[in-house]
Amino acid sequence: MPTQSNKTAVQYKAKKGEAYMNSKQLDYFRGVLNGIKLGLSQDIDRTVHTMQDEATVFADPNDRATQESDMSLELRNRDRERKLIKNIDKMLGRIEAEDYGYCDKCGVEIGLSRLEARPTATLCIDCKTLDEIRERQVAK
Repeated sequence: MPTQSNKTAVQYKAKKGEAYMNSKQLDYFRGVLNGIKLGLSQDIDRTVHTMQDEATVFADPNDRATQESDMSLELRNRDRERKLIKNIDKMLGRIEAEDYGYCDKCGVEIGLSRLEARPTATLCIDCKTLDEIRERQVAK
């Protein structure tokens, strides 16, 4: 999920009586999502260039193992970020369809504060809580 550095400095402040997910709010979250996506894309590009530059063959097996371990970890992180970009693209599509900000399960408003914390949220807090309780019960 996005880190603090990816978040915008200013949170959206809804005006009294403002309709939920009006054009201003959709524009705001479009900007937030595009900002996160841009940062992730830059990280991925930077990793690719770094890996190409550091493609050194070490004679010492320990050094080689460390390098391979580091690269493997970095690739797993980038794969997670690639999946997040895919999810962000879905959310941007939902914004265009004016379906963003509503729970996939029950259809209620997810809420601005939840979307500020997790712009890719698809469940309201109640449905997410129930899902987590079910997951814990199944895991036991």
